[in-house]
Amino acid sequence: MQPIVVAYSGGLDTSVLLKWLQQHYQTEVIAYCADVGQEEELDGLEDKALNTGASKCYIGDLRETFARDFIFPMFQAGALYEGQYLLGTSIARPCITQGMVEVARRHDAGALAHGATGKGNDQVRFELAAAALAPELEMIAPWRMEVFRQQFPGRKEMIDYAEAEGIPVQASARKPYSMDRNLLHISFESGMLEDPWFDASDEDSRDMYVLSCSPEQAPDKPQHLQLLFEQGDCVGLRTDGMDEVLARLQVSPEGERDGYVLLSPLGVMRVLNQLAGRHGIGRVDMVENRFVGMKSRGVYETPGGTVLFHAHRQMESLTMDREVMHLRDSLIPRYAQLVYNGFWFAPEREALQALVAESQRNVSGEVRVKLYKGNVISAGRRSPVSLYNPDVATMEADPTNAYNQDDATGFIRLNALRLKTAAAVRNHAAG
Repeated sequence: MQPIVVAYSGGLDTSVLLKWLQQHYQTEVIAYCADVGQEEELDGLEDKALNTGASKCYIGDLRETFARDFIFPMFQAGALYEGQYLLGTSIARPCITQGMVEVARRHDAGALAHGATGKGNDQVRFELAAAALAPELEMIAPWRMEVFRQQFPGRKEMIDYAEAEGIPVQASARKPYSMDRNLLHISFESGMLEDPWFDASDEDSRDMYVLSCSPEQAPDKPQHLQLLFEQGDCVGLRTDGMDEVLARLQVSPEGERDGYVLLSPLGVMRVLNQLAGRHGIGRVDMVENRFVGMKSRGVYETPGGTVLFHAHRQMESLTMDREVMHLRDSLIPRYAQLVYNGFWFAPEREALQALVAESQRNVSGEVRVKLYKGNVISAGRRSPVSLYNPDVATMEADPTNAYNQDDATGFIRLNALRLKTAAAVRNHAAG
């Protein structure tokens, strides 16, 4: 049998999966991990994969690609699933699959494998992305195989198997929840979180969080932050203590402009995560509707993404034409659903993206926000291509005479015509 390339994170599920694939198929198993911002979770990953049975282990640095080609285009679209979820896990899957496909072709592999369960969304996302990018590759999903489920009916059996095979994993009976981290967010699910009444914000849960402190523990003083946008993308940041943040994160700026530190998309996300996490921003606890038909409870930390989402909307409010904005906004639920359900490489998402890109041509300028105890507070916005005209919007006398208030009489009369007609019909029917 040709080699199998398995999506590998080093966690419980994929560690067990790697060993099981090798034992079950008696073939070469290549571990692939896409570095999409897991930070210290990648430490020692290659050695762990090889010791677990992988013939090779590749760690592809996709962080800049992930930020530039996936996160930023999605944020230009204002995508928000079911009004709460910033799609951190969803958007990472097509990026990871793209990297897996490249490795599979390099080694003439015959199949890709993933550890997504048969009840989750990720199985759909991985396999739809692979179908679009490499339809010739077979997909192996052990959680949809009865022989695998019989051996591992739950996480306890997986933990026992890992211990028996000498595979070190973080999961334990004390912390049985699963975690998924990338540059945009970290998600938590399963274990005690399967009870939707469980309070994931209380003191007993504080050890769970990674990217943010609780709002109660955040500084008592707000932090002002300015974001510089060009055609819908954040290209620079300005705040007190920026040099210290850059040094701590080892982020190299791409230049300076008018007091802003210019950064790549990856740099923007890393700095925003640091700043926003310090102020307890970006925690979401929600019950969502999975594509496969069930509801699930997830807890998310998306500090930098929350700030970027808010600031981008403020920039649009000043620079986007009303009808263009309303048209794009009407498509947000559809766009978000496509990302959530795994259709990133589908032609309809690409068509929507073209419209989104056109809508962002003039979304350029500066936004100022305050970060304070879990909140992102608008504190100003300005743009050289602003559509806001204070002379027209003023409640005082209009010096330009661009708006004649008398004209509103006819405008209202025409819009009221159908309402008056409908009222007359109702009154006549009521007799």
